Amino acid sequence: MAEHISRKELKQDKFKESFQHGAEAVYSHSTVVTIVVVLILVIAVGYAGWKFYSDRQTLQASAGLDDAMKTYGARIGLPNPNADANDISFTTEEARANASLPKFAAIADKYPRTNPGRLARYYQALTLEDLERHNQAEEELKKISSGSDPELAAMAQYQLANIYARTGKPDDAVKTYRALADAKSVFVPRPLVLIELADLLRQSKPAEATTIYQQIKKEYADNPAFADRADRGLDLIAPKS
Repeated sequence: MAEHISRKELKQDKFKESFQHGAEAVYSHSTVVTIVVVLILVIAVGYAGWKFYSDRQTLQASAGLDDAMKTYGARIGLPNPNADANDISFTTEEARANASLPKFAAIADKYPRTNPGRLARYYQALTLEDLERHNQAEEELKKISSGSDPELAAMAQYQLANIYARTGKPDDAVKTYRALADAKSVFVPRPLVLIELADLLRQSKPAEATTIYQQIKKEYADNPAFADRADRGLDLIAPKS
């Protein structure tokens, strides 16, 4: 004999089924919310940890760079017996550069992802240039030039151009100066680059150098330092009688 389910029992079964599905949905939703909250907490804690580590690295790199800069800018001359205990001096520029170099290199290698670390790499290159280790200086400056900091890259390119000009690579120097003049860097002003370019071209291409000097006088007439410097360059091309 077939079983018959009353209307009341059918309603109760549907209610139970709805309740179970509802409970499952709520539980599932709660689980998703919990997972999302946990993920947010993990990300927040991870970011806080990374920020603390990054700030600490930057602080340590800054302290190291400050110490290296004191050596780099130390006085040249005989030790002063009456000087402060923190007074640093070297008898020659070469001795000062040799003392500065390992300090800059250590900071650059240990903290390469910090701004002080990247700046230490730049000064490491300058110190190598002071020691006339041109190839090594050029190698370090090229690394900086390809970096993500446009201003530091411009500073490195400017030093590279100067090295090219001093080491018999005028074509490379001219190419680099031209690119820098169009870069609109804050730390490497356009008129400064144009003066370097004109000075370099003064012997080989005096007509072009004259044009650049005149361009400087026109574009920067309100800046006496650059305008006067351009006048001196023009005088060297065509000395006054």
